[in-house]
Amino acid sequence: MSPYAAWMLAQEARSLLSRLARVQPFALIEPMVPAAALLPAAQRAIERQLYSGRRELRAMVRGFLRWLHGAGGKRATAAEAQRRFTFLRMKFNAALVQFDLFNDAVTQRSEHRNGVWLAGLDVASLDALAIPGGYYESPPVLCYLDRGPGAAIRRARTRLPGGGSNPVAIIRVPRERMVGASIASSLFHEVGHQGAALLDLVNSLRPVLQSLQGGGAGPARVWQLWERWISEIVADFWSVARVGVAATHGLIGVVSLPRIFVFRINIDDPHPVPWIRVLLSCAMGERLYPHPQWQRLARLWESFYPLDGLPAADQQLLQELRAALPALAGLLANHRPAALRGASLPQALAVAQRQPAYLGLLFRLWQRRPERMYAAAPVLVFAVIGQARADGKLSPEHESILLARLLTHWALRNTLIDL
Repeated sequence: MSPYAAWMLAQEARSLLSRLARVQPFALIEPMVPAAALLPAAQRAIERQLYSGRRELRAMVRGFLRWLHGAGGKRATAAEAQRRFTFLRMKFNAALVQFDLFNDAVTQRSEHRNGVWLAGLDVASLDALAIPGGYYESPPVLCYLDRGPGAAIRRARTRLPGGGSNPVAIIRVPRERMVGASIASSLFHEVGHQGAALLDLVNSLRPVLQSLQGGGAGPARVWQLWERWISEIVADFWSVARVGVAATHGLIGVVSLPRIFVFRINIDDPHPVPWIRVLLSCAMGERLYPHPQWQRLARLWESFYPLDGLPAADQQLLQELRAALPALAGLLANHRPAALRGASLPQALAVAQRQPAYLGLLFRLWQRRPERMYAAAPVLVFAVIGQARADGKLSPEHESILLARLLTHWALRNTLIDL
């Protein structure tokens, strides 16, 4: 290799080191009030992941420089040296992608009000993920806002761009849902994806669904579709089990789209057809919390989107799916995955505390004793407020004001505990 080629590549490698040194920990560059800060476990996990990546990359660049100036580099061709450096630069860009992935979420903590509310959503998400019994260790959670009607999650312990394991669950929350009880539907659906992964629910349910595809439980194609959609179905089940009717109301808000989208049957989409997805949410609610409100909601949804005018084949498939809803809801409610050591999903998710009558009683009590609401678990509070909204006992305006106060309270309470 020519001295000029070696000099050029050395300059570029040293430039990478200089730019890498400018990537500072978030704790030094983000001006957020303490109440808006990340949960300590999330902050530590993110900083540890990014520090480890920077240290590894720094060692690789220095190793490249030693090789370049050593006997191996002197014997190598310019093309081989360039190939090694190109790999280094790709690793550097991957490290920046990881930084930007967390930066997009962390930077919002500096926004007035939104930063504190997001910290409150972190607390609520952890509460929705935690289940008694020591079945798993909940990972840290980090919430952030984005445009669009739907939420999303990058689950903890999944692979990051460029390598490494994601240290936190990052949940994207629709900005248009701030602030109302329906945010719990989107938020806890995504939490459900994380919980399902920790309990390996999808893999434990798939064999059950496959066994029904050739039996007398209904047309085989119906159970094939349930198996195709099971990941999203389990997340919806988690949301309903956590906040009751608030989950279904929020889902209706997300999938209330033009008819062509509500009835679109796409077997490659992991989400159920929106029309049947809402009815399934009602069926799961009816199974977990028997009450007339679920049939009322189902009839309302069908009045919004009647089947009239659809092709006969589509109508037949949707009717077959609809007929299988009670069986699927029962299967989920009775499922006892190995990870729960004999407990059913409703038992693990404490649905007994979400019965509509009990939630209504709590709301009336909290109206007289508001301090009890602020002391309650965030998931229970969301369920109570969602039920009160469904019962017409709480106006949208009052709901928004109340939840803003609660999110601020949870963020501040968590901050004071950690101080």
